[in-house]
Amino acid sequence: MNKQMLTGNVAAAWGARLAGIDYLPAFPISPQTEIIETVAEWIDTGVMDATMTTLDSEHSMLTAAGGAAATGVRVFTATSSQGLLYGMEMMYALAGWRVPLVLINVSRGLGAPITLEPDHNDVLAARDSGFLQLHCSTCQEILDSILIAFRLAEDKRIRLPVLVNLDGFYLSYTREPVIIPEPKEARDFVGPYDPGTVRFKADAPISEAVAVLGGEAYSYFRYEVQVAARKALEVYEEIAAEFQAAFGRSYDKIDAYRADGAEYLFLMIGSFATKAMDAVDQLRAAGWKIGLLRPRLLRPFPDRDLRILAAGRKGIAVVDQNLSFGRGGILHTEVTSSLYGQPGAPPVIAGFVGGLGGRDIAAEEFYQMAEDLKKACRKGVQPPMRLLYTAGELTAMRKLQTIAHAVRPEGGRDEKH
Repeated sequence: MNKQMLTGNVAAAWGARLAGIDYLPAFPISPQTEIIETVAEWIDTGVMDATMTTLDSEHSMLTAAGGAAATGVRVFTATSSQGLLYGMEMMYALAGWRVPLVLINVSRGLGAPITLEPDHNDVLAARDSGFLQLHCSTCQEILDSILIAFRLAEDKRIRLPVLVNLDGFYLSYTREPVIIPEPKEARDFVGPYDPGTVRFKADAPISEAVAVLGGEAYSYFRYEVQVAARKALEVYEEIAAEFQAAFGRSYDKIDAYRADGAEYLFLMIGSFATKAMDAVDQLRAAGWKIGLLRPRLLRPFPDRDLRILAAGRKGIAVVDQNLSFGRGGILHTEVTSSLYGQPGAPPVIAGFVGGLGGRDIAAEEFYQMAEDLKKACRKGVQPPMRLLYTAGELTAMRKLQTIAHAVRPEGGRDEKH
């Protein structure tokens, strides 16, 4: 067994290496760049037999990725934050082309203002693009998810690109012990890439629905993507079972931590879910019947699995590391739409927004969320969304505002200050 201390970025590079990628189109952006640098070094030193090209933008990068995948090569690439948004147009196109490839996104908050630290508005902006989405919370899960993602993308019943997400800085640059599978075992699991009908040849042209079409044909092709995406729920279960048999690590669509017998649940995605695990342990020690649900597969959304896991609970605290302006937390909306309107009384669902721009979520805040959830359950009502923000942080912000307001717009100072 080969175990090493790897950053999340290097774990992602190992996933690409073990999957046997053929092509890496790239454009650097922090905090993703270490992935590209690592793979580039392996290619340069002859460790990997692959081709890498540096493009002029993320839009060009994803265009090249889709074109290469359509010719029958295994493609891997990576981006982050504003880069994901820059290439967003091509994400919709690649899903429509039905080209299987794997894209890593290293989550980072979006401007403005500018931050280098993570939240999930970048990756969740892509949730309707047609890319399937896997979300990771550990460095081990990053490597393993890339192997699973290639199997999922290239399955003939799916043929859709897959996005694997990890949190910038908290995971991308954090070193954790990672078991690196033996290359032969990894390649046997992923298997050879059979491009099937997605291969383009000049002497055998085929239709891939890239032409200008009317509403009837357009609707048909878009629905085909929907059918394939929903089919991925079933296919993912098959692949995850094979992965567990091969490597001994289990990856359900939704990870449940200490949920047995729990009356209350936290629900969140990403590396901050490990903070929630610690909070659950502390609350359990204090007598709470509480657990954690962490959706790993976010597109397609595992509705049925969530309903099974939520059945009989009093309440769920959904912790969103994102903010849909004018609406609230995106995960909160996903969860309520899955659970409400179903047979039986749904649990009370409380929405909290925290961790924006990498802001930490303290153990005390998890305790307060649990208390707020319990109060809401007693009243039997769904409470309004709350932003996690301490009085101390607000005081510090007010001081900054006071300093800013002390300067007149024309540049002169206010004598009162």
